Amino acid sequence: MPTTAPNTLIGLDVGGTNIKVLAFSPDGKVVAEEGMTTVEDGTKTWLERARATVRNVMARCPGPAMAGVAAPGLPARDGRSIAFMPGRLPGLEGLDWQQWLEFKSPVPVLNDARAALLGEIWQGAAKGATNVLMLTLGTGVGGAAMVDGQVLRGHLDRAGHLGHVSLNPEAPRDIANTPGSLEDAIGECTLAERSSGRFASTHELVAAFRKGSPEAGEIWLRSVRALSAAIAGFVNVLDPEVVVIGGGIADADEALFDPLRLALDEFEWRPGGARVRVVKAAVGRNAGATGAAYGAKLAATNLKQRAQALQPV
Repeated sequence: MPTTAPNTLIGLDVGGTNIKVLAFSPDGKVVAEEGMTTVEDGTKTWLERARATVRNVMARCPGPAMAGVAAPGLPARDGRSIAFMPGRLPGLEGLDWQQWLEFKSPVPVLNDARAALLGEIWQGAAKGATNVLMLTLGTGVGGAAMVDGQVLRGHLDRAGHLGHVSLNPEAPRDIANTPGSLEDAIGECTLAERSSGRFASTHELVAAFRKGSPEAGEIWLRSVRALSAAIAGFVNVLDPEVVVIGGGIADADEALFDPLRLALDEFEWRPGGARVRVVKAAVGRNAGATGAAYGAKLAATNLKQRAQALQPV
Protein backbone atom coordinates (compact mmCIF):
# COMPACT_ATOMS: atom_id res chain seq x y z
CA MET A 1 0.00 0.00 0.00
CA PRO A 2 1.57 3.36 -1.04
CA THR A 3 2.76 5.57 1.80
CA THR A 4 4.43 8.37 -0.20
CA ALA A 5 2.88 11.73 0.64
CA PRO A 6 0.62 12.83 -2.24
CA ASN A 7 1.42 15.91 -4.29
CA THR A 8 -2.22 16.26 -5.33
CA LEU A 9 -5.48 15.73 -3.46
CA ILE A 10 -8.49 15.00 -5.68
CA GLY A 11 -12.07 15.56 -4.55
CA LEU A 12 -14.93 14.10 -6.60
CA ASP A 13 -18.45 15.26 -5.74
CA VAL A 14 -21.20 13.21 -7.37
CA GLY A 15 -24.72 14.62 -7.33
CA GLY A 16 -27.92 13.94 -9.19
CA THR A 17 -27.45 17.16 -11.18
CA ASN A 18 -23.71 17.82 -11.40
CA ILE A 19 -20.33 16.10 -11.13
CA LYS A 20 -17.56 18.30 -9.72
CA VAL A 21 -13.84 17.51 -9.44
CA LEU A 22 -11.32 19.70 -7.64
CA ALA A 23 -7.59 19.13 -7.30
CA PHE A 24 -5.66 20.66 -4.42
CA SER A 25 -2.04 20.97 -3.46
CA PRO A 26 -1.29 19.50 0.00
CA ASP A 27 -1.56 22.99 1.54
CA GLY A 28 -5.10 23.42 0.23
CA LYS A 29 -4.66 25.53 -2.91
CA VAL A 30 -6.85 24.67 -5.90
CA VAL A 31 -4.65 23.60 -8.82
CA ALA A 32 -7.27 22.29 -11.24
CA GLU A 33 -11.02 21.83 -11.48
CA GLU A 34 -13.63 20.52 -13.85
CA GLY A 35 -17.37 19.99 -13.74
CA MET A 36 -20.12 18.58 -15.88
CA THR A 37 -23.77 17.60 -15.71
CA THR A 38 -24.49 14.17 -14.32
CA VAL A 39 -27.20 13.33 -16.86
CA GLU A 40 -28.96 10.83 -14.63
CA ASP A 41 -30.83 8.94 -17.36
CA GLY A 42 -31.43 5.62 -15.61
CA THR A 43 -28.21 4.08 -16.96
CA LYS A 44 -24.68 3.80 -15.57
CA THR A 45 -23.12 6.10 -18.16
CA TRP A 46 -22.69 8.79 -15.47
CA LEU A 47 -19.99 6.57 -13.96
CA GLU A 48 -17.93 6.77 -17.14
CA ARG A 49 -18.29 10.56 -17.13
CA ALA A 50 -17.22 10.77 -13.50
CA ARG A 51 -14.11 8.65 -14.14
CA ALA A 52 -13.22 10.61 -17.28
CA THR A 53 -13.52 13.88 -15.40
CA VAL A 54 -11.18 12.67 -12.64
CA ARG A 55 -8.65 11.53 -15.24
CA ASN A 56 -8.83 14.85 -17.09
CA VAL A 57 -8.07 16.73 -13.88
CA MET A 58 -5.29 14.35 -12.83
CA ALA A 59 -3.58 14.79 -16.20
CA ARG A 60 -3.00 18.44 -15.32
CA CYS A 61 -1.60 17.77 -11.82
CA PRO A 62 1.65 16.39 -10.39
CA GLY A 63 1.62 12.89 -8.98
CA PRO A 64 1.30 10.93 -6.87
CA ALA A 65 -2.35 11.71 -6.13
CA MET A 66 -4.92 10.53 -3.63
CA ALA A 67 -8.67 10.94 -4.09
CA GLY A 68 -11.86 11.05 -2.07
CA VAL A 69 -15.49 10.84 -3.17
CA ALA A 70 -18.61 12.63 -1.90
CA ALA A 71 -21.96 11.10 -2.82
CA PRO A 72 -25.52 10.88 -1.52
CA GLY A 73 -26.58 7.92 0.59
CA LEU A 74 -25.31 5.88 3.52
CA PRO A 75 -21.60 4.94 3.27
CA ALA A 76 -20.46 1.38 3.85
CA ARG A 77 -18.76 0.70 7.17
CA ASP A 78 -15.40 0.22 5.47
CA GLY A 79 -15.69 3.66 3.84
CA ARG A 80 -15.04 2.33 0.33
CA SER A 81 -18.51 2.68 -1.17
CA ILE A 82 -22.08 3.92 -0.72
CA ALA A 83 -24.07 1.05 0.76
CA PHE A 84 -27.59 2.45 0.50
CA MET A 85 -28.99 4.93 -2.02
CA PRO A 86 -32.10 3.47 -3.65
CA GLY A 87 -33.72 4.97 -6.72
CA ARG A 88 -30.91 7.31 -7.79
CA LEU A 89 -27.59 7.12 -9.65
CA PRO A 90 -27.69 3.51 -10.91
CA GLY A 91 -24.50 1.68 -10.08
CA LEU A 92 -23.62 3.84 -7.08
CA GLU A 93 -24.65 1.33 -4.43
CA GLY A 94 -21.77 -0.99 -3.60
CA LEU A 95 -19.34 0.54 -6.12
CA ASP A 96 -15.73 0.34 -4.91
CA TRP A 97 -14.38 3.70 -6.04
CA GLN A 98 -10.74 2.74 -5.60
CA GLN A 99 -11.22 -0.03 -8.16
CA TRP A 100 -13.38 2.08 -10.48
CA LEU A 101 -10.93 4.99 -10.54
CA GLU A 102 -8.00 2.54 -10.69
CA PHE A 103 -6.12 4.08 -7.77
CA LYS A 104 -3.41 2.22 -5.92
CA SER A 105 -4.23 3.97 -2.65
CA PRO A 106 -7.58 3.86 -0.79
CA VAL A 107 -10.33 6.20 -1.97
CA PRO A 108 -12.49 7.20 1.01
CA VAL A 109 -16.19 7.60 0.22
CA LEU A 110 -18.18 10.14 2.24
CA ASN A 111 -21.81 11.03 2.53
CA ASP A 112 -22.23 14.38 0.75
CA ALA A 113 -23.31 16.26 3.89
CA ARG A 114 -20.30 14.99 5.84
CA ALA A 115 -18.06 15.99 2.97
CA ALA A 116 -19.54 19.49 3.07
CA LEU A 117 -18.82 19.60 6.81
CA LEU A 118 -15.19 18.63 6.24
CA GLY A 119 -14.91 21.19 3.46
CA GLU A 120 -16.03 23.96 5.81
CA ILE A 121 -13.64 22.76 8.53
CA TRP A 122 -10.67 22.61 6.15
CA GLN A 123 -11.29 25.71 4.02
CA GLY A 124 -14.38 27.52 5.19
CA ALA A 125 -16.52 28.96 7.95
CA ALA A 126 -15.53 26.37 10.59
CA LYS A 127 -11.80 26.36 9.85
CA GLY A 128 -9.87 24.98 12.80
CA ALA A 129 -12.96 24.06 14.85
CA THR A 130 -13.37 20.62 16.40
CA ASN A 131 -17.02 20.80 17.50
CA VAL A 132 -19.16 21.73 14.52
CA LEU A 133 -22.75 21.30 13.41
CA MET A 134 -23.53 21.57 9.69
CA LEU A 135 -27.00 22.06 8.23
CA THR A 136 -27.74 22.22 4.52
CA LEU A 137 -31.07 23.85 3.70
CA GLY A 138 -32.51 23.35 0.25
CA THR A 139 -35.11 21.03 -1.24
CA GLY A 140 -34.61 19.02 1.93
CA VAL A 141 -32.51 19.46 5.05
CA GLY A 142 -29.21 17.61 5.36
CA GLY A 143 -26.69 17.66 8.13
CA ALA A 144 -23.53 16.39 9.73
CA ALA A 145 -21.68 16.89 12.99
CA MET A 146 -18.16 16.76 14.35
CA VAL A 147 -17.71 16.24 18.10
CA ASP A 148 -14.25 16.55 19.68
CA GLY A 149 -12.62 16.25 16.27
CA GLN A 150 -14.54 13.14 15.17
CA VAL A 151 -17.24 13.14 12.50
CA LEU A 152 -20.25 11.31 13.91
CA ARG A 153 -21.22 8.17 12.00
CA GLY A 154 -23.34 6.00 14.28
CA HIS A 155 -24.28 2.34 14.26
CA LEU A 156 -25.72 2.29 10.69
CA ASP A 157 -24.02 5.47 9.46
CA ARG A 158 -27.29 7.39 9.88
CA ALA A 159 -25.80 9.98 12.24
CA GLY A 160 -26.23 13.53 11.03
CA HIS A 161 -29.62 13.24 9.32
CA LEU A 162 -30.65 16.36 11.22
CA GLY A 163 -33.53 17.22 8.93
CA HIS A 164 -35.40 14.19 10.22
CA VAL A 165 -35.84 15.24 13.86
CA SER A 166 -39.41 15.67 15.04
CA LEU A 167 -40.70 19.10 16.01
CA ASN A 168 -44.35 18.03 16.17
CA PRO A 169 -45.31 14.39 16.85
CA GLU A 170 -48.90 15.04 15.73
CA ALA A 171 -47.93 16.27 12.24
CA PRO A 172 -47.70 14.15 9.07
CA ARG A 173 -44.65 11.95 8.56
CA ASP A 174 -41.81 12.85 6.24
CA ILE A 175 -39.89 10.58 3.85
CA ALA A 176 -37.91 9.09 6.75
CA ASN A 177 -41.13 8.34 8.68
CA THR A 178 -40.53 11.24 11.11
CA PRO A 179 -43.65 13.18 12.16
CA GLY A 180 -43.45 16.95 11.91
CA SER A 181 -39.80 17.01 10.88
CA LEU A 182 -37.45 19.96 10.52
CA GLU A 183 -37.18 19.14 6.82
CA ASP A 184 -40.93 19.51 6.39
CA ALA A 185 -40.88 22.75 8.39
CA ILE A 186 -38.36 24.61 6.22
CA GLY A 187 -37.36 22.46 3.23
CA GLU A 188 -38.49 23.64 -0.17
CA CYS A 189 -40.04 20.21 -0.74
CA THR A 190 -43.08 21.25 1.33
CA LEU A 191 -43.25 24.97 0.55
CA ALA A 192 -46.16 24.72 -1.87
CA GLU A 193 -48.14 22.86 0.79
CA ARG A 194 -47.09 25.20 3.62
CA SER A 195 -48.04 28.24 1.57
CA SER A 196 -51.25 26.75 0.11
CA GLY A 197 -49.74 27.05 -3.35
CA ARG A 198 -48.88 30.74 -3.00
CA PHE A 199 -45.10 30.28 -3.35
CA ALA A 200 -43.22 27.81 -5.54
CA SER A 201 -39.72 28.53 -4.26
CA THR A 202 -38.02 29.84 -1.14
CA HIS A 203 -36.49 32.57 -3.31
CA GLU A 204 -39.99 33.83 -4.13
CA LEU A 205 -41.07 33.57 -0.50
CA VAL A 206 -38.07 35.52 0.82
CA ALA A 207 -38.46 38.18 -1.89
CA ALA A 208 -42.07 38.71 -0.82
CA PHE A 209 -41.01 38.77 2.85
CA ARG A 210 -38.46 41.49 2.09
CA LYS A 211 -41.17 43.53 0.36
CA GLY A 212 -43.25 43.40 3.54
CA SER A 213 -45.86 40.81 2.60
CA PRO A 214 -47.68 39.78 5.81
CA GLU A 215 -48.56 36.39 4.33
CA ALA A 216 -44.95 35.71 3.34
CA GLY A 217 -43.74 36.95 6.71
CA GLU A 218 -46.00 34.55 8.59
CA ILE A 219 -44.88 31.54 6.52
CA TRP A 220 -41.17 32.40 6.49
CA LEU A 221 -40.82 33.38 10.14
CA ARG A 222 -42.70 30.26 11.26
CA SER A 223 -40.16 28.17 9.34
CA VAL A 224 -37.19 30.09 10.72
CA ARG A 225 -38.55 29.74 14.25
CA ALA A 226 -38.82 25.98 13.75
CA LEU A 227 -35.21 25.94 12.56
CA SER A 228 -34.08 27.86 15.63
CA ALA A 229 -35.90 25.46 17.96
CA ALA A 230 -34.20 22.53 16.25
CA ILE A 231 -30.77 24.18 16.48
CA ALA A 232 -31.31 24.89 20.18
CA GLY A 233 -31.99 21.18 20.67
CA PHE A 234 -28.92 20.17 18.65
CA VAL A 235 -26.81 22.53 20.75
CA ASN A 236 -27.97 20.80 23.92
CA VAL A 237 -27.15 17.35 22.53
CA LEU A 238 -23.92 18.01 20.62
CA ASP A 239 -22.50 21.19 22.20
CA PRO A 240 -20.95 22.70 19.03
CA GLU A 241 -18.81 25.83 19.05
CA VAL A 242 -20.17 26.82 15.65
CA VAL A 243 -23.24 26.00 13.57
CA VAL A 244 -22.66 26.30 9.82
CA ILE A 245 -25.68 26.75 7.56
CA GLY A 246 -25.37 26.07 3.86
CA GLY A 247 -27.55 25.17 0.91
CA GLY A 248 -29.64 27.40 -1.30
CA ILE A 249 -31.85 28.69 1.51
CA ALA A 250 -28.78 30.10 3.28
CA ASP A 251 -28.58 32.62 0.41
CA ALA A 252 -31.49 34.42 2.07
CA ASP A 253 -28.67 35.97 4.15
CA GLU A 254 -29.92 38.51 6.73
CA ALA A 255 -33.55 37.56 6.04
CA LEU A 256 -32.64 34.17 7.48
CA PHE A 257 -29.86 34.88 9.97
CA ASP A 258 -31.34 37.94 11.71
CA PRO A 259 -34.63 36.32 12.80
CA LEU A 260 -32.81 33.03 13.44
CA ARG A 261 -30.44 34.65 15.92
CA LEU A 262 -33.31 36.53 17.57
CA ALA A 263 -35.19 33.27 18.10
CA LEU A 264 -32.04 31.62 19.46
CA ASP A 265 -31.88 34.41 22.02
CA GLU A 266 -35.14 32.92 23.32
CA PHE A 267 -34.40 29.21 22.95
CA GLU A 268 -30.69 28.58 23.44
CA TRP A 269 -29.37 27.44 26.81
CA ARG A 270 -26.29 29.62 27.46
CA PRO A 271 -24.38 28.53 30.56
CA GLY A 272 -22.22 31.40 31.77
CA GLY A 273 -23.48 33.53 28.89
CA ALA A 274 -21.78 31.39 26.24
CA ARG A 275 -23.58 31.32 22.91
CA VAL A 276 -23.00 29.21 19.83
CA ARG A 277 -21.82 30.98 16.68
CA VAL A 278 -24.22 30.62 13.76
CA VAL A 279 -22.59 31.35 10.40
CA LYS A 280 -23.22 30.95 6.70
CA ALA A 281 -21.21 28.30 4.86
CA ALA A 282 -18.22 29.83 3.07
CA VAL A 283 -17.11 27.13 0.62
CA GLY A 284 -20.47 27.04 -1.14
CA ARG A 285 -21.00 24.79 -4.15
CA ASN A 286 -17.47 23.40 -3.89
CA ALA A 287 -17.96 22.12 -0.33
CA GLY A 288 -18.56 18.49 -1.32
CA ALA A 289 -15.51 18.20 -3.56
CA THR A 290 -13.39 20.15 -1.07
CA GLY A 291 -14.43 17.84 1.77
CA ALA A 292 -13.81 14.76 -0.36
CA ALA A 293 -10.27 15.99 -1.05
CA TYR A 294 -9.78 16.63 2.66
CA GLY A 295 -10.97 13.07 3.28
CA ALA A 296 -8.15 11.94 0.97
CA LYS A 297 -5.71 14.08 2.95
CA LEU A 298 -6.83 12.44 6.20
CA ALA A 299 -6.52 9.00 4.59
CA ALA A 300 -2.95 9.83 3.53
CA THR A 301 -2.12 10.85 7.08
CA ASN A 302 -3.56 7.59 8.43
CA LEU A 303 -1.53 5.55 5.94
CA LYS A 304 1.66 7.32 6.97
CA GLN A 305 0.96 6.75 10.65
CA ARG A 306 0.26 3.07 10.07
CA ALA A 307 3.47 2.68 8.07
CA GLN A 308 5.48 4.37 10.83
CA ALA A 309 3.92 2.09 13.45
CA LEU A 310 5.13 -0.96 11.48
CA GLN A 311 8.74 0.25 11.32
CA PRO A 312 11.17 -1.70 13.58
CA VAL A 313 12.32 0.19 16.65
